[in-house]
Amino acid sequence: MDITEAKIVFYDGECGFCNRSVAFVLKNDKSKSILFASIQSEFTQKLFEESNWQAPDLSTFYFLENEELFEKSTAAIKVSKYFSFPQSWLGTMIVIPEFIRDFVYSFFAKRRHRISKGYCFVPNGENVKRFL
Repeated sequence: MDITEAKIVFYDGECGFCNRSVAFVLKNDKSKSILFASIQSEFTQKLFEESNWQAPDLSTFYFLENEELFEKSTAAIKVSKYFSFPQSWLGTMIVIPEFIRDFVYSFFAKRRHRISKGYCFVPNGENVKRFL
């Protein structure tokens, strides 16, 4: 796959909270251009290795856009620019210093399995082809 123009969300495929986040992005992505890959997938492991990126961390949300890999709160904010209004307002959080955003992100990431248990997102219809 040519990743030069790809927009890919990388997420923990075994995490209920993460799967709910994927469902939220799918629902609100007005461009219908964001693709998804589980961090545990062979595709993700190979891409990170070939790109000489640090091995992915299951507690981290990643977003690839224009060949640049973003993580944690910055990744979430970058994704939000593809949302419809009013969810697109999440992008305004970029004004909050990254160390504060990532502190809050890490707080929730450590507790993600307790926040939302047992939710498995199964793509249907047209959405299936957006999963790598």
